[in-house]
Amino acid sequence: MSGLIPPPPTPGGSSLNEPVGDSEPKVGDTNAVTPGGGDLEPSRAENAIELKEVEGLSQGRIVVRRFLRHRGAMISLGLLIFVILLAFSAEGLDALGIVIPGWWHYKYTDLDNIVNGGQPTLSLWPLNWGNHPFGQDSLGRDVFATVMRGAQQSLMIVFVVGILSTVIGVVIGSFSGYFRGWVDTLLMRFTDAIIIIPLIVLTAVLGRTYGAAGSFVVAIALGLASWTGLARLVRGEVLALREREFVDAARVAGGSNFRIMFVHILPNAVGVVVVNTTLLMSATILTEAAISFLGFGVQQPDVSLGSIIQLYENAFNTRPWLFFWPVSFIIIIALTINFIGDGLRDAFDPRQKRALNKAARKSAAAARAKVATR
Repeated sequence: MSGLIPPPPTPGGSSLNEPVGDSEPKVGDTNAVTPGGGDLEPSRAENAIELKEVEGLSQGRIVVRRFLRHRGAMISLGLLIFVILLAFSAEGLDALGIVIPGWWHYKYTDLDNIVNGGQPTLSLWPLNWGNHPFGQDSLGRDVFATVMRGAQQSLMIVFVVGILSTVIGVVIGSFSGYFRGWVDTLLMRFTDAIIIIPLIVLTAVLGRTYGAAGSFVVAIALGLASWTGLARLVRGEVLALREREFVDAARVAGGSNFRIMFVHILPNAVGVVVVNTTLLMSATILTEAAISFLGFGVQQPDVSLGSIIQLYENAFNTRPWLFFWPVSFIIIIALTINFIGDGLRDAFDPRQKRALNKAARKSAAAARAKVATR
Protein backbone atom coordinates (compact mmCIF):
# COMPACT_ATOMS: atom_id res chain seq x y z
CA MET A 1 0.00 0.00 0.00
CA SER A 2 1.27 3.43 -0.95
CA GLY A 3 0.21 4.94 2.39
CA LEU A 4 2.64 2.83 4.43
CA ILE A 5 6.00 4.37 5.28
CA PRO A 6 8.89 1.95 4.83
CA PRO A 7 11.13 1.43 7.85
CA PRO A 8 14.29 3.56 7.92
CA PRO A 9 17.46 1.87 6.75
CA THR A 10 20.07 0.82 9.28
CA PRO A 11 23.58 2.34 9.14
CA GLY A 12 24.76 -0.75 7.34
CA GLY A 13 22.24 -0.24 4.58
CA SER A 14 19.67 -2.94 5.43
CA SER A 15 16.25 -2.53 6.95
CA LEU A 16 15.40 -3.43 10.55
CA ASN A 17 13.26 -6.37 9.38
CA GLU A 18 16.14 -8.08 7.64
CA PRO A 19 18.93 -10.08 9.31
CA VAL A 20 22.34 -8.51 9.11
CA GLY A 21 24.61 -10.88 7.21
CA ASP A 22 24.92 -14.44 8.55
CA SER A 23 25.23 -13.45 12.20
CA GLU A 24 22.55 -15.95 13.30
CA PRO A 25 24.17 -19.35 14.05
CA LYS A 26 22.32 -22.23 12.54
CA VAL A 27 21.49 -25.45 14.38
CA GLY A 28 24.09 -28.09 13.68
CA ASP A 29 26.53 -25.57 12.21
CA THR A 30 29.81 -25.97 14.09
CA ASN A 31 31.41 -23.21 12.03
CA ALA A 32 28.94 -20.55 13.14
CA VAL A 33 30.15 -17.41 14.88
CA THR A 34 28.51 -15.16 17.43
CA PRO A 35 26.99 -11.82 16.37
CA GLY A 36 29.96 -9.98 17.89
CA GLY A 37 32.29 -11.65 15.43
CA GLY A 38 33.81 -14.15 17.90
CA ASP A 39 33.68 -17.91 17.81
CA LEU A 40 30.62 -19.88 18.78
CA GLU A 41 30.31 -20.41 22.55
CA PRO A 42 31.79 -23.76 23.67
CA SER A 43 28.49 -25.04 25.08
CA ARG A 44 26.65 -24.27 21.83
CA ALA A 45 29.42 -25.92 19.84
CA GLU A 46 29.16 -29.05 21.96
CA ASN A 47 25.37 -29.13 21.48
CA ALA A 48 25.76 -28.77 17.74
CA ILE A 49 28.31 -31.57 17.52
CA GLU A 50 26.20 -33.91 19.69
CA LEU A 51 23.05 -33.19 17.66
CA LYS A 52 24.95 -34.00 14.49
CA GLU A 53 26.19 -37.31 15.94
CA VAL A 54 22.70 -38.56 16.93
CA GLU A 55 20.92 -37.27 13.85
CA GLY A 56 18.59 -39.94 12.44
CA LEU A 57 18.91 -42.31 15.45
CA SER A 58 15.96 -43.60 17.43
CA GLN A 59 15.60 -42.76 21.12
CA GLY A 60 16.57 -46.29 22.12
CA ARG A 61 19.77 -46.20 20.07
CA ILE A 62 20.63 -42.78 21.50
CA VAL A 63 20.26 -44.13 25.05
CA VAL A 64 22.41 -47.18 24.26
CA ARG A 65 25.02 -44.96 22.58
CA ARG A 66 25.24 -42.66 25.60
CA PHE A 67 25.41 -45.58 28.03
CA LEU A 68 28.20 -47.30 26.10
CA ARG A 69 30.20 -44.06 26.16
CA HIS A 70 29.99 -43.81 29.94
CA ARG A 71 33.42 -45.10 30.93
CA GLY A 72 32.62 -45.64 34.61
CA ALA A 73 29.45 -47.59 33.82
CA MET A 74 31.23 -49.80 31.30
CA ILE A 75 34.07 -50.64 33.69
CA SER A 76 31.56 -51.33 36.48
CA LEU A 77 29.43 -53.53 34.23
CA GLY A 78 32.45 -55.60 33.24
CA LEU A 79 33.56 -55.95 36.87
CA LEU A 80 30.06 -56.94 38.02
CA ILE A 81 29.80 -59.57 35.29
CA PHE A 82 33.21 -60.90 36.34
CA VAL A 83 32.08 -61.19 39.98
CA ILE A 84 28.87 -62.97 38.96
CA LEU A 85 30.71 -65.45 36.74
CA LEU A 86 33.37 -66.05 39.38
CA ALA A 87 30.85 -66.69 42.15
CA PHE A 88 28.55 -69.00 40.21
CA SER A 89 31.26 -70.89 38.33
CA ALA A 90 33.53 -71.50 41.33
CA GLU A 91 30.91 -73.02 43.64
CA GLY A 92 28.51 -74.17 40.95
CA LEU A 93 24.73 -73.89 41.18
CA ASP A 94 22.41 -75.88 43.40
CA ALA A 95 18.95 -74.31 43.41
CA LEU A 96 15.42 -75.17 42.29
CA GLY A 97 16.49 -78.70 41.41
CA ILE A 98 19.28 -77.46 39.14
CA VAL A 99 22.70 -78.84 40.07
CA ILE A 100 25.76 -77.58 38.15
CA PRO A 101 29.16 -78.46 39.65
CA GLY A 102 31.77 -75.72 40.04
CA TRP A 103 35.48 -75.73 39.21
CA TRP A 104 36.71 -75.02 42.74
CA HIS A 105 37.80 -78.17 44.57
CA TYR A 106 36.27 -77.19 47.95
CA LYS A 107 32.65 -76.65 48.94
CA TYR A 108 31.68 -74.08 51.54
CA THR A 109 30.72 -76.90 53.92
CA ASP A 110 33.95 -78.91 53.52
CA LEU A 111 36.47 -79.13 56.37
CA ASP A 112 40.20 -79.52 55.75
CA ASN A 113 43.40 -79.56 57.75
CA ILE A 114 44.51 -76.05 58.68
CA VAL A 115 47.66 -75.08 56.80
CA ASN A 116 49.86 -72.00 57.23
CA GLY A 117 47.94 -71.11 60.38
CA GLY A 118 44.81 -70.51 58.27
CA GLN A 119 46.38 -67.50 56.55
CA PRO A 120 45.67 -66.81 52.85
CA THR A 121 47.93 -68.68 50.42
CA LEU A 122 47.31 -66.13 47.64
CA SER A 123 50.50 -64.54 46.32
CA LEU A 124 50.46 -61.73 43.76
CA TRP A 125 54.17 -61.94 42.89
CA PRO A 126 54.86 -64.53 41.75
CA LEU A 127 51.19 -65.18 41.10
CA ASN A 128 50.10 -68.24 43.02
CA TRP A 129 46.66 -69.21 44.32
CA GLY A 130 47.60 -72.09 46.57
CA ASN A 131 45.05 -74.42 48.15
CA HIS A 132 43.32 -71.72 50.21
CA PRO A 133 43.80 -68.32 48.53
CA PHE A 134 41.49 -66.49 50.97
CA GLY A 135 42.63 -68.49 54.02
CA GLN A 136 40.78 -70.81 56.41
CA ASP A 137 38.70 -70.36 59.53
CA SER A 138 39.27 -72.10 62.86
CA LEU A 139 37.35 -75.20 61.69
CA GLY A 140 39.34 -75.57 58.47
CA ARG A 141 36.66 -74.30 56.08
CA ASP A 142 37.97 -72.70 52.91
CA VAL A 143 37.18 -68.98 53.01
CA PHE A 144 37.25 -68.64 49.20
CA ALA A 145 34.49 -71.25 48.85
CA THR A 146 32.52 -69.61 51.68
CA VAL A 147 32.81 -66.12 50.15
CA MET A 148 31.80 -67.42 46.71
CA ARG A 149 28.71 -69.06 48.21
CA GLY A 150 27.95 -65.88 50.13
CA ALA A 151 28.32 -63.79 46.97
CA GLN A 152 25.90 -66.13 45.19
CA GLN A 153 23.25 -65.69 47.85
CA SER A 154 23.74 -61.92 48.16
CA LEU A 155 23.54 -61.47 44.37
CA MET A 156 20.42 -63.63 44.23
CA ILE A 157 18.82 -61.48 46.94
CA VAL A 158 19.79 -58.28 45.08
CA PHE A 159 18.23 -59.37 41.78
CA VAL A 160 15.08 -60.88 43.34
CA VAL A 161 14.50 -57.71 45.33
CA GLY A 162 15.12 -55.59 42.23
CA ILE A 163 12.60 -57.53 40.12
CA LEU A 164 9.94 -57.86 42.83
CA SER A 165 10.17 -54.24 43.97
CA THR A 166 10.08 -52.96 40.39
CA VAL A 167 6.97 -54.96 39.48
CA ILE A 168 5.05 -53.97 42.61
CA GLY A 169 6.19 -50.34 42.57
CA VAL A 170 5.45 -49.82 38.88
CA VAL A 171 1.99 -51.40 39.05
CA ILE A 172 0.87 -49.53 42.17
CA GLY A 173 2.43 -46.24 41.06
CA SER A 174 0.86 -46.50 37.59
CA PHE A 175 -2.64 -47.27 38.86
CA SER A 176 -2.43 -44.57 41.51
CA GLY A 177 -1.21 -41.85 39.13
CA TYR A 178 -3.47 -42.73 36.21
CA PHE A 179 -6.85 -43.29 37.89
CA ARG A 180 -6.39 -40.76 40.72
CA GLY A 181 -9.42 -40.22 42.98
CA TRP A 182 -10.28 -42.94 45.46
CA VAL A 183 -7.87 -45.38 43.76
CA ASP A 184 -4.99 -42.98 44.36
CA THR A 185 -6.03 -42.42 47.97
CA LEU A 186 -6.38 -46.13 48.73
CA LEU A 187 -3.08 -47.15 47.12
CA MET A 188 -1.08 -44.31 48.66
CA ARG A 189 -2.45 -45.01 52.16
CA PHE A 190 -1.49 -48.67 51.65
CA THR A 191 1.99 -47.48 50.63
CA ASP A 192 2.21 -45.38 53.79
CA ALA A 193 1.27 -48.42 55.86
CA ILE A 194 4.09 -50.47 54.30
CA ILE A 195 6.58 -47.66 54.90
CA ILE A 196 6.00 -47.64 58.67
CA ILE A 197 6.60 -51.40 59.02
CA PRO A 198 10.14 -51.89 60.39
CA LEU A 199 12.09 -53.81 57.77
CA ILE A 200 14.07 -55.75 60.33
CA VAL A 201 10.87 -56.97 62.04
CA LEU A 202 9.39 -58.28 58.79
CA THR A 203 12.64 -59.99 57.84
CA ALA A 204 13.10 -61.47 61.31
CA VAL A 205 9.56 -62.91 61.41
CA LEU A 206 9.77 -64.49 57.95
CA GLY A 207 13.37 -65.59 58.44
CA ARG A 208 12.68 -67.30 61.75
CA THR A 209 9.44 -68.89 60.52
CA TYR A 210 10.70 -70.08 57.14
CA GLY A 211 14.42 -70.22 57.85
CA ALA A 212 14.83 -73.51 56.00
CA ALA A 213 14.07 -71.73 52.72
CA GLY A 214 17.23 -69.66 53.24
CA SER A 215 18.04 -66.55 51.28
CA PHE A 216 14.93 -66.71 49.10
CA VAL A 217 12.75 -65.82 52.09
CA VAL A 218 15.04 -62.89 52.93
CA ALA A 219 14.78 -61.70 49.32
CA ILE A 220 10.97 -61.90 49.37
CA ALA A 221 10.82 -60.03 52.69
CA LEU A 222 13.09 -57.25 51.43
CA GLY A 223 11.23 -57.06 48.13
CA LEU A 224 7.83 -56.72 49.85
CA ALA A 225 9.11 -53.76 51.86
CA SER A 226 11.35 -51.92 49.36
CA TRP A 227 8.97 -50.88 46.58
CA THR A 228 7.40 -47.86 48.26
CA GLY A 229 9.85 -45.21 47.06
CA LEU A 230 9.66 -46.40 43.46
CA ALA A 231 5.85 -46.42 43.60
CA ARG A 232 5.80 -42.75 44.60
CA LEU A 233 8.24 -41.79 41.84
CA VAL A 234 6.25 -43.67 39.18
CA ARG A 235 3.03 -42.08 40.44
CA GLY A 236 4.54 -38.62 40.00
CA GLU A 237 5.73 -39.43 36.47
CA VAL A 238 2.36 -40.87 35.46
CA LEU A 239 0.52 -37.84 36.88
CA ALA A 240 2.61 -35.60 34.62
CA LEU A 241 2.50 -37.81 31.52
CA ARG A 242 -1.26 -38.49 31.57
CA GLU A 243 -1.91 -34.82 30.69
CA ARG A 244 0.28 -34.91 27.58
CA GLU A 245 -1.10 -34.66 24.06
CA PHE A 246 -0.13 -38.18 22.96
CA VAL A 247 -2.23 -39.62 25.80
CA ASP A 248 -5.24 -37.58 24.68
CA ALA A 249 -4.69 -38.80 21.13
CA ALA A 250 -4.55 -42.43 22.28
CA ARG A 251 -7.73 -41.95 24.32
CA VAL A 252 -9.54 -40.39 21.35
CA ALA A 253 -8.37 -43.30 19.16
CA GLY A 254 -10.20 -45.69 21.48
CA GLY A 255 -7.29 -47.06 23.50
CA SER A 256 -8.21 -48.78 26.76
CA ASN A 257 -6.91 -47.56 30.09
CA PHE A 258 -4.53 -50.49 30.40
CA ARG A 259 -3.16 -49.96 26.90
CA ILE A 260 -2.65 -46.25 27.49
CA MET A 261 -0.93 -46.96 30.81
CA PHE A 262 1.41 -49.77 29.77
CA VAL A 263 1.96 -48.98 26.08
CA HIS A 264 1.97 -45.19 25.93
CA ILE A 265 2.77 -43.82 29.40
CA LEU A 266 5.15 -46.31 31.04
CA PRO A 267 7.65 -46.44 28.14
CA ASN A 268 8.13 -42.69 28.66
CA ALA A 269 8.84 -43.27 32.37
CA VAL A 270 11.31 -46.11 31.82
CA GLY A 271 14.27 -43.87 32.63
CA VAL A 272 13.01 -43.17 36.16
CA VAL A 273 12.19 -46.85 36.70
CA VAL A 274 15.53 -48.23 35.49
CA VAL A 275 17.70 -45.71 37.33
CA ASN A 276 15.89 -46.04 40.65
CA THR A 277 15.84 -49.84 40.36
CA THR A 278 19.63 -49.94 40.11
CA LEU A 279 19.96 -47.60 43.09
CA LEU A 280 17.56 -49.81 45.05
CA MET A 281 19.59 -52.90 44.18
CA SER A 282 22.83 -51.30 45.36
CA ALA A 283 21.16 -50.38 48.66
CA THR A 284 19.72 -53.89 49.01
CA ILE A 285 23.09 -55.62 49.38
CA LEU A 286 24.00 -53.20 52.18
CA THR A 287 20.63 -53.76 53.86
CA GLU A 288 20.97 -57.52 53.57
CA ALA A 289 24.48 -57.37 55.02
CA ALA A 290 23.25 -55.32 57.97
CA ILE A 291 20.29 -57.63 58.65
CA SER A 292 22.44 -60.75 58.34
CA PHE A 293 25.06 -59.20 60.63
CA LEU A 294 22.34 -58.79 63.26
CA GLY A 295 21.42 -62.45 62.86
CA PHE A 296 18.03 -61.97 61.14
CA GLY A 297 19.09 -62.70 57.57
CA VAL A 298 20.36 -65.87 55.93
CA GLN A 299 20.54 -68.64 58.53
CA GLN A 300 23.08 -71.42 58.99
CA PRO A 301 24.15 -73.68 57.38
CA ASP A 302 23.77 -71.37 54.37
CA VAL A 303 25.71 -68.11 54.21
CA SER A 304 25.62 -64.68 52.65
CA LEU A 305 28.26 -61.96 52.63
CA GLY A 306 26.65 -60.30 55.62
CA SER A 307 26.27 -63.52 57.60
CA ILE A 308 29.97 -64.35 57.00
CA ILE A 309 30.93 -61.11 58.77
CA GLN A 310 28.55 -61.94 61.62
CA LEU A 311 29.88 -65.49 61.84
CA TYR A 312 33.50 -64.37 62.34
CA GLU A 313 32.95 -61.15 64.30
CA ASN A 314 34.90 -62.43 67.32
CA ALA A 315 38.04 -63.10 65.24
CA PHE A 316 38.48 -59.57 63.88
CA ASN A 317 41.71 -58.84 65.74
CA THR A 318 43.39 -62.22 65.24
CA ARG A 319 42.34 -63.18 61.68
CA PRO A 320 41.33 -60.02 59.76
CA TRP A 321 41.28 -61.84 56.41
CA LEU A 322 38.00 -63.44 57.46
CA PHE A 323 36.45 -59.95 57.17
CA PHE A 324 38.50 -58.42 54.38
CA TRP A 325 37.22 -60.66 51.59
CA PRO A 326 33.44 -60.55 52.25
CA VAL A 327 33.58 -56.79 52.92
CA SER A 328 35.54 -56.29 49.68
CA PHE A 329 32.89 -58.14 47.66
CA ILE A 330 30.09 -56.16 49.31
CA ILE A 331 31.81 -52.89 48.40
CA ILE A 332 32.56 -54.02 44.84
CA ILE A 333 28.98 -55.13 44.16
CA ALA A 334 27.44 -52.00 45.70
CA LEU A 335 29.77 -49.59 43.89
CA THR A 336 29.47 -51.28 40.48
CA ILE A 337 25.67 -51.22 40.62
CA ASN A 338 25.79 -47.56 41.69
CA PHE A 339 28.06 -46.62 38.77
CA ILE A 340 25.83 -48.56 36.35
CA GLY A 341 22.84 -46.63 37.68
CA ASP A 342 24.78 -43.38 37.24
CA GLY A 343 25.49 -44.29 33.61
CA LEU A 344 21.85 -45.14 32.98
CA ARG A 345 20.75 -41.84 34.51
CA ASP A 346 23.05 -39.90 32.19
CA ALA A 347 21.89 -41.97 29.21
CA PHE A 348 18.18 -41.44 29.83
CA ASP A 349 18.44 -37.75 30.80
CA PRO A 350 18.47 -35.59 27.64
CA ARG A 351 19.77 -32.63 29.68
CA GLN A 352 23.07 -34.40 30.34
CA LYS A 353 25.79 -33.16 28.00
CA ARG A 354 28.69 -35.33 26.91
CA ALA A 355 32.14 -33.82 27.12
CA LEU A 356 33.84 -33.62 23.75
CA ASN A 357 36.67 -36.07 23.16
CA LYS A 358 40.05 -35.01 21.80
CA ALA A 359 39.10 -35.63 18.16
CA ALA A 360 35.87 -33.63 18.46
CA ARG A 361 37.62 -30.73 20.20
CA LYS A 362 40.32 -30.70 17.51
CA SER A 363 37.70 -30.69 14.76
CA ALA A 364 35.76 -27.84 16.38
CA ALA A 365 38.94 -25.80 16.91
CA ALA A 366 39.96 -26.28 13.27
CA ALA A 367 36.53 -25.18 12.08
CA ARG A 368 36.60 -22.05 14.24
CA ALA A 369 40.14 -21.21 13.05
CA LYS A 370 38.97 -21.59 9.46
CA VAL A 371 36.10 -19.16 10.06
CA ALA A 372 38.42 -16.67 11.76
CA THR A 373 40.79 -16.56 8.76
CA ARG A 374 38.06 -15.78 6.24
